[in-house]
Amino acid sequence: MTEGPRIAVIGLDCGTPQLLFDDFAGELPNIGALMQRGMHGDLASITPPITVPAWACSMTGKTPGQLGIYGFRNRKDSTYDGLSIATADAVKEPAVWDVLGRAGKRSLLIGVPPSYPPKPIEGWRVSCFLTPPSAKSFAAPAEVQAEVEEELGGPGQYIFDIPNFRDKGEDFVMDQVFAMTERRFKVARRLVRNKPWDYFMMVEMGPDRLHHVFWQYYDPKHPKYEPGNRFETAFRDYYRFLDDQVGSLLDVLPDDVVTIVMSDHGARPMIGGVCFNDWLIRHGYLAMRDDLGGPTPIARAPIDWSRTVAWGDGGYYGRLFLNVKGREPEGTIEPADYERVRDELTQALESMPGPDGTPLGTKVFKPQDIYPEVRGVAPDLIVYFGDLEWRSVGSVGNPDVFTHENDTGPDGANHDRTGVFVMAGLPGQPTGRREGLRLIDVGPTIMELYGLEVPPGVQGRSFLP
Repeated sequence: MTEGPRIAVIGLDCGTPQLLFDDFAGELPNIGALMQRGMHGDLASITPPITVPAWACSMTGKTPGQLGIYGFRNRKDSTYDGLSIATADAVKEPAVWDVLGRAGKRSLLIGVPPSYPPKPIEGWRVSCFLTPPSAKSFAAPAEVQAEVEEELGGPGQYIFDIPNFRDKGEDFVMDQVFAMTERRFKVARRLVRNKPWDYFMMVEMGPDRLHHVFWQYYDPKHPKYEPGNRFETAFRDYYRFLDDQVGSLLDVLPDDVVTIVMSDHGARPMIGGVCFNDWLIRHGYLAMRDDLGGPTPIARAPIDWSRTVAWGDGGYYGRLFLNVKGREPEGTIEPADYERVRDELTQALESMPGPDGTPLGTKVFKPQDIYPEVRGVAPDLIVYFGDLEWRSVGSVGNPDVFTHENDTGPDGANHDRTGVFVMAGLPGQPTGRREGLRLIDVGPTIMELYGLEVPPGVQGRSFLP
């Protein structure tokens, strides 16, 4: 038996206030019961609201700039050959479980990004959605992997993620979303029962994959929504199932546990995409050596660096990089002109009209303005096209600047600024709806609950009275 508090965090990737707190509020009895006896509210995500840095920021209390992680993919250095996927090794700052481990407390982690490869901790860890299907090892210590496989009937049954989910077809994805969620919670129930943990945390990717593939079938505000489509009840069906799974896990947690249900960001309808690099070409900031035969990934495009000022990359937000002398191999911008060019591009992007000629509502951020420290190779500008209504399309050579197709496969949702937070079980805690909750405050709040001092440089603050 452990001493002191025990905290269990159930992470629902992309859990959205509209769905959990409004649309399905009366249909989720288990999550609803936690809300009724505890506190809940919208959880302000990070800038940008992207899965890998968001979960890392939530558990370290530090910003993307301090971690040097600005998305699912990041630049390694000034040699531009595309972006590299963030791994567990990218997070150098101590997370909740590191601080707990130093105090002799043990953590049980299942699927918390980024955790591949699975670095050993004081406790037990099953790696996250970044785990490739070919991975030989996905747990630490190794005997945990054997337990996972035994629980599910053999190797290969545990589903980390749905590879290439955008182009697998709706029926396949729907089946896998349910199977993935069911198996992860089944593993969680076994491990929380037989491991003497002080801190438990899991992250379920099912909501995120459901939102990206099926949002247009659910939301009447989506431009591709059609009433009476065959997936119209998919969100309701899944969320009821998810709530059942949450309830089955709550049933095996200790009676005195403090339970948190949270997400890293939310979702919203994706109206379309902005072909970032085609826009830069039209406005004279990017040049090619040769004609393009069609849409080409920017990392493989024949860029004429001698005539290039800036280029962009794709994703749920746009990353703009400037071709600065002394930083890039063939830089063209004098360092003295750096801020002038950034300001010029910021003004041009924020005044961009949409396809109908009205302002798109794009928001642009300088990393140095929003982070206390900027490490690694950050984008020179972070761009929210249409304030996150439009995706950034990274390919170049598209027929138009605006598109309603995604260059990486069909996608109906974009990430949004706010996720969800629910906490119950803490004696004397505030109850009811709370305002002003922030993602980076969650980790420091958990550390305070254990009576531990937060590491230096933490920007999050405990939101407990």
